Amino acid sequence: MSKTILVTGGAGFIGAALIRFLINETDNRVINLDKLTYAGNLLSLKDIEGDERYHFIHGDICDKTLVCQTLKHFQPDFIMNLAAESHVDRSIEGPSAFIETNILGTFSLLEAARSYCLTLSDEKRHGFRFHHISTDEVYGELGDTGYFTEESPYLPSSPYSASKAASDHLVRAWSRTYNLPVVLTNCSNNYGAYQYPEKLIPLVIMNALSGKPIPIYGDGKQIRDWLYVDDHVRALYCVVTKGEVGETYNIGGCNEKTNLEVVTAICELLEELALTNAYSSNEIDGGFSSLITYVTDRPGHDTRYAIDAGKIARELNWQPMESFNSGLRKTVIWYLENQAWCQSILSKPQNKPFSQNKPSEAD
Repeated sequence: MSKTILVTGGAGFIGAALIRFLINETDNRVINLDKLTYAGNLLSLKDIEGDERYHFIHGDICDKTLVCQTLKHFQPDFIMNLAAESHVDRSIEGPSAFIETNILGTFSLLEAARSYCLTLSDEKRHGFRFHHISTDEVYGELGDTGYFTEESPYLPSSPYSASKAASDHLVRAWSRTYNLPVVLTNCSNNYGAYQYPEKLIPLVIMNALSGKPIPIYGDGKQIRDWLYVDDHVRALYCVVTKGEVGETYNIGGCNEKTNLEVVTAICELLEELALTNAYSSNEIDGGFSSLITYVTDRPGHDTRYAIDAGKIARELNWQPMESFNSGLRKTVIWYLENQAWCQSILSKPQNKPFSQNKPSEAD
């Protein structure tokens, strides 16, 4: 039976990928509530915007009145909360927006959901889920070995990860205190088509094609686990439809790479694809990798993240379908073929990335 799903932050990178999946691969109805901050982009949903099962609402999760009205009108079966400020460097220079959206916004959404649940029949409330989507950064950093599990302690390092950790704790508290039926997920680094150009992979592609320096923090040996966004959204759907209430599921791509390895792989793909297919008019002496520039590391930069995704594999039968090599190739090809999409974003003053001259943001 089809469901009605409220996706908050649905114009963001992961949220839009989730909505495209829900409309294209399921028969569910989707309500997209998004504030349309600098990283929100409705062009990412252009292919499905005319579908009768899709509805967009321009609004803020901090606006409890609007959220309550939306819940009352559309009567969703699931809420999937992806509304968040997510850029670590931005959180260091201006943490207030992260506190407001990630903590106060989650609180407002939880309260609206709690009030909404009181209006539901026993049957509908039994099937209702509040799915909070979070990050592996709440766990802090790992040593050279080991993996984050669902039982790992929270040791956030940045204002961003601290705000997400706080929101996770709020969700669990509302489950325990008010019996709100919740599920949580913590994911590793996402990548893929339509990602905002301040993040590592699209920023490296754009800088390289423009012949600009590719700055890397420190020695570039920071390790992240990379998760292809289409694999992630399949996992999210598994969790919201089949996950056990009150449980947390870690979602990872099983692809540990240093930042330098990622950047080098992109440069190699660009050498193969961009120049041979006339996507770039710049021929770089020494190749694209000659643009790599090492700069001073950022404050509190975590050295290594890695996720044990065994629980979601065992209990919900989810596995990533893309290897890092296959996912990265698809991603680079998409950006080469959709440079106009990137330029349309960057041409708007309010949509300028954090900086194309600062180090690439992997987190």
